[in-house]
Amino acid sequence: MLHHAPLIEMIAVGLVAAFILGFAAQKLRLSPIVGYLAAGLLIGPYTPGFVGDVDLATQLSEIGVILLMFGVGLHFSFKELLAVRRVALPGAIAQMTVATALGTGLGLLLGWGLEGALLFGLALSVASTVVMLRALEERQLLDTRAGHIAVGWLIVEDLAMVIALVVVPVLAGDGATGGELAGELALTVLRVGGFVALMWFVGRRVIPWTLARVADTGSRELFTLGVLAIGLGVAVGAAWMFQVSFALGAFFAGMILRESDLSHRAAEDSLPLRDAFAVLFFVAVGMLVDPSIVLRQPVALLATVAIIVGGKFIIAFGLVRMLKYSRSMALLIAVSLAQIGEFSFILVTLGADLEILHEDAQDLVLAGAIISIILNPLLFAWVAKILARKNALPDDAGAGPVSSEATGHVIVVGYGRVGGRVAKALWAAEIPVVVIDDDETRVQKIRDRGHEAILGNAARAGVLRSAGIGAARAVLVGIPDPLNAGSVIAKARELAPDMDIVTRGHGTRDVEYLESQGASRVLVGVHEVADLMVERVGGPPNESEARA
Repeated sequence: MLHHAPLIEMIAVGLVAAFILGFAAQKLRLSPIVGYLAAGLLIGPYTPGFVGDVDLATQLSEIGVILLMFGVGLHFSFKELLAVRRVALPGAIAQMTVATALGTGLGLLLGWGLEGALLFGLALSVASTVVMLRALEERQLLDTRAGHIAVGWLIVEDLAMVIALVVVPVLAGDGATGGELAGELALTVLRVGGFVALMWFVGRRVIPWTLARVADTGSRELFTLGVLAIGLGVAVGAAWMFQVSFALGAFFAGMILRESDLSHRAAEDSLPLRDAFAVLFFVAVGMLVDPSIVLRQPVALLATVAIIVGGKFIIAFGLVRMLKYSRSMALLIAVSLAQIGEFSFILVTLGADLEILHEDAQDLVLAGAIISIILNPLLFAWVAKILARKNALPDDAGAGPVSSEATGHVIVVGYGRVGGRVAKALWAAEIPVVVIDDDETRVQKIRDRGHEAILGNAARAGVLRSAGIGAARAVLVGIPDPLNAGSVIAKARELAPDMDIVTRGHGTRDVEYLESQGASRVLVGVHEVADLMVERVGGPPNESEARA
């Protein structure tokens, strides 16, 4: 026992145990997450042998949540979040309400008081940030329309939990009045609003400018340090000054940094630490579980898992379908949310501290969380098979493979302003085109006009194969985000080493990054405009400048 270095001991033992059992789980064709959770159970206080420091493990897992949410923020913008508000906002509120009601009913059946049962139900209603984002990232779904809606849904749940963490102590206190509760709620709204306003008016100018100055030094280690300092610093600062969650603060920091030309480099540099600390999150969850709950309350545990997995899945699926989204979209969103995690643990811990939660409730929530996390990859595999059979997601990825006779066609990735204009010009020239886009409405419109289109994320091998990359003459990537475009280019280059891949960029850094990923040519708007101006007056186009 290293009593003088408990932090080093916890990190070393946690990572080693997670590596061994995660590797074993992978060999058994299970998700490595199962191994990470088993590692936590092995070094937890409820099993014999080495006992890790639960408090330290929990704090380390918070770093994982911060870095993961920071990385997700780098993929999103305020515009994209607003675009999914019509489904994410009502969907999250309705799902949380119904799931809380189901959990409360179970708590009352078990003989708990109304306050404890209500808190138990609320803990079952909120999905895990880490689990959902890891699942979406592994399946290349984070940048799809379904991924955007699921993350927007999760942000609404996180905001609701911020409010709950303020309201619960007030309700639990003796003599809490309606005026006190209204005052606390108003204060919470002001805090969150103040944080958002500060990030919007100050952060969106200061953060990208600061990181650009650091990049100008040419020091890679200083740049990586700057990225981590921004992510962790904003998260902790937001919690300290405005009392919002670490996850929410880190998410907004990433969204602000996304406006910088350096967002793709920031995402790459933070990825290794993000993965390592995400592993420690699962280890920490495993350490909290008392396995005896399986024998003490088997029926209650089954009911808890049924609410988390079955109940939340059915509720989310029904709500998304009611909002007139496709079956495939509804299935993907529902399976993403059919689990619970970190906020649930925080709520039951708070309930135990306030002595309003039954002693079995915490164990049921933790055991239910682990089982739901283990079942989540199996649910994703089940949904993928359903969608593949219906030609909604062939090869776990796209929709509607092209004709087997297609050859010499051009693959256009992204049907936005650039991709749409390119595709229309090629169709007008009678050049065969296959469009790949993650928006099912766009894809359906293209098909209705008699053209071929694939629904899915072009960074996935199955989507590119469905688009006939092996027989295509070129791949034109019109995605505006360099990070996402880089993933598509890398996968396309891997599948077709000799393919002509053309994409767009916004500056010199984008050109360097996208060419390193395998782009044959990166077109930068300002450079191309300058060349056309020179051509207009009779001068030769400055090709070298355009390529630079």
